Amino acid sequence: MTARRVLASAALALAMAHAAPAVANDGIGAVGAGGILFGKTDAVAMKKEVLSVSAELIKVEYEFLNESKTDVEETIFFPLPEYAAGYHGSPTYYGQPQQFSVDVDGKRKAYQTTFVAKLDAKDVTARLRQLGLSDAQIAYFPSHTPFDKKVAPLTAAQQKTMIAEGLLAQLYDEEWVPAWTVKVLYLWQQKFPAGKVVRVRHQYAPFVAAGPGASYLGDGNEFEKKYCGDKAFYKTWNRLAARQGEGGFVNAVWVSYILTTGNTWKNGIEDFTLNLVKGKPDELISLCFPGTFTKINPTTLQVKLRNFHPKQDLDVYFGNVEGMVAHDGVAPQIQP
Repeated sequence: MTARRVLASAALALAMAHAAPAVANDGIGAVGAGGILFGKTDAVAMKKEVLSVSAELIKVEYEFLNESKTDVEETIFFPLPEYAAGYHGSPTYYGQPQQFSVDVDGKRKAYQTTFVAKLDAKDVTARLRQLGLSDAQIAYFPSHTPFDKKVAPLTAAQQKTMIAEGLLAQLYDEEWVPAWTVKVLYLWQQKFPAGKVVRVRHQYAPFVAAGPGASYLGDGNEFEKKYCGDKAFYKTWNRLAARQGEGGFVNAVWVSYILTTGNTWKNGIEDFTLNLVKGKPDELISLCFPGTFTKINPTTLQVKLRNFHPKQDLDVYFGNVEGMVAHDGVAPQIQP
């Protein structure tokens, strides 16, 4: 016998995605994707999570256990950061991450893609479709899209109506572009048999903010609040910057991860491990996080927590990195 919860509507999917407060775009800072989620459950427990974070790859391994006496089937969501459908100079923080995959009990899991278009927090997806826009036109606007997608232009009548309704905004060169944002979600059906452990693994290349760390560290209060740099960190950072001469900086990247999705499972995360993986031994790492990290090899710091209920999402500063790290988002798989 199976208890089945079907969460099919895009509006409900979006509402659930907002249960993870850091899903929203952080402007030019790093934007965070994160863990899988669904509505709060009293049946399925996250017995274990191992999260490995580097500037190049996010890898997460879960063990779930249905502690009820009845099989449960859930619609599982993986929410992505919103991106603006209008003009962008580059696709660095937009669309879907590269290298995304899901495996369940060692086998690749297929997933679907859905999206919601929003204007000032209002869902305008249905209105855009009512005006005759295809999903591809909504997700990859015909002009100034950050993705290399060819879609049909708007008609004169569509453009006139959309301008009147505030759905289009004017650029400095008098061209009209979308005023809406697009939120993409991956979803799939997952069965949790009663009393059986289900192992889920997913990975992707994180959206990162990259470049000189000098100006960012210049605002100590902001850095302290987000990354909790200590005296040893600043001492090393200043030493590395001094090697670059006057006006020197430490090359850095920032990685964000939505961790609070762990609270949607029964009892939070019962056994949590976080691995911070450096690209080389002398990289600097700073973050705000409970617990004490242990160096388990020259490039990996690890912390373990029991009965973990994340109160905030994860922001990690990687300093003294080699070269520039950037993972351009790729176009979501929206049907043409």
